[in-house]
Amino acid sequence: MQASEPTQSTTAAGLAALLGRTRLVPVITIHDAAYAVSLARALLSGGLPVIEITLRTDAGLEAIRRIAAEVPEAVVGAGTVTTPGQLRDARAAGASFIVSPGATDALLAAAEEEGGVFLPGAVTATELMRLLERGISVVKFFPAQASGGIAAIRALSAPFPQVRFCPTGGIDLELATRYLELSSVICVGGSWMVPDDLIGRGDWDGVSELAAAAAAATVGPGLPG
Repeated sequence: MQASEPTQSTTAAGLAALLGRTRLVPVITIHDAAYAVSLARALLSGGLPVIEITLRTDAGLEAIRRIAAEVPEAVVGAGTVTTPGQLRDARAAGASFIVSPGATDALLAAAEEEGGVFLPGAVTATELMRLLERGISVVKFFPAQASGGIAAIRALSAPFPQVRFCPTGGIDLELATRYLELSSVICVGGSWMVPDDLIGRGDWDGVSELAAAAAAATVGPGLPG
């Protein structure tokens, strides 16, 4: 297969344009869509405007729909997208970007048809080579810690210097800052600033405080290209 012509949606420039100045993406598994708007506003208030809502629960799509409609200042995307149908449903719900833990030919084809920012998962050299053949140079590295963490990204960056990574999985604030020291890491995904207990009791001030602390430690003047 010949390499596809890279598009903005599959390059570091495309993702950087969507992220703006933030380098941290809260990854949220929400169980009640009624909390979605308040949660998004709390994260926005804390300085984290880019939000990934996973499709691990039945509330995911509705949460995306409500945030897209009622919190236009936020950039909401869909995570744990594993099928073409989920991808299309997420786009229809208003998702500005799509994140997948892996990549299949069917999912990649659907992403190309739908357009927009798509962040497929890859943790091995073979997976990276297959994505590069399609012109995709920005990937989700998941599960980050279980897949070798910082050491693995450093090792993969040697043969693949053109690839930019968004590690997610098992990351806390301290680890996030360490990942972001790598020039090959464009952003980090994490859930520590959106704990279930705060969401469950509607402690939006608590979420904002955690978001503000995370933003202060990870938001920088620019992103690696």
